[in-house]
Amino acid sequence: MTARQHTRTGTAVAVATGLIVCTGGCAGDPADAEDAHAGADAVMVLHKAAGALASAGSSKARTAMEMATGGTRVTIRGEGVYDYRRQVGQLKVLLPQDPAGAREHRSITELLAPGALFMKNRGAGVPADKWVRVDTASLSDGNLVTGGVTDPYAAAELLRGARTATYVGRTEVAGEPVRHYRGTADLGLAAKSASGVNRAQLRAAARGFATAAVPFDAYLDDQGRIRKIRHRFSFVNGQHKGTVAVASTTLLYAFGTPVHVRLPEAGDIFAGKIAEG
Repeated sequence: MTARQHTRTGTAVAVATGLIVCTGGCAGDPADAEDAHAGADAVMVLHKAAGALASAGSSKARTAMEMATGGTRVTIRGEGVYDYRRQVGQLKVLLPQDPAGAREHRSITELLAPGALFMKNRGAGVPADKWVRVDTASLSDGNLVTGGVTDPYAAAELLRGARTATYVGRTEVAGEPVRHYRGTADLGLAAKSASGVNRAQLRAAARGFATAAVPFDAYLDDQGRIRKIRHRFSFVNGQHKGTVAVASTTLLYAFGTPVHVRLPEAGDIFAGKIAEG
């Protein structure tokens, strides 16, 4: 950069080329100071992320769950809305093609609620007008992967278990400026720090996964709200006596979106035996 100083006669004199040096001290870029603070307190910032979502109230959500097993990689996608204060949400989940290359399955409607997962269009012998209800605390993974979707608020509460984290830097998610953090969360610690019913779910996950350590990448906006989070889980595959790697990504946007979720009545819930498949 070249700076020029004009004399009274209008003669231009080149006075500097290169960096401008402040004498007597310069006020730094506020964003740089904030980034330095974010880096120094990365774990603390992440512990507060769930609370920031609760303050936001609600949002839209997109999810993707990738699994790699037997040399095959499949992705389950979901899209919907979530209310962080009531901890309820509705997502349309689309299953991938089966290994034989058959057409995609019909989408499954999932309702997320404290302690329960409701699924409609579940198939496998369930009438089309009935819901299947699952007690999430009874699942070995605490419903972090079973439904093909990680409950957005449970994903945020998992960050309460962050033991180590580093601030990677600024970037963008869907055009929004965010701060990128990378670290490892402990499911046991997250369970102790979680709110309400999520404690039971995360305790179940801590027992059921191959390891309680969950690597993550989290992207937070300037209000501390999660815009994107990616967890990498590892659980034991009983059939093949090995572990299965699962990467779950959740994208949150359109905060303040109205959420109208009506949970099924008792008569709308399937009471029969669910067939495999």
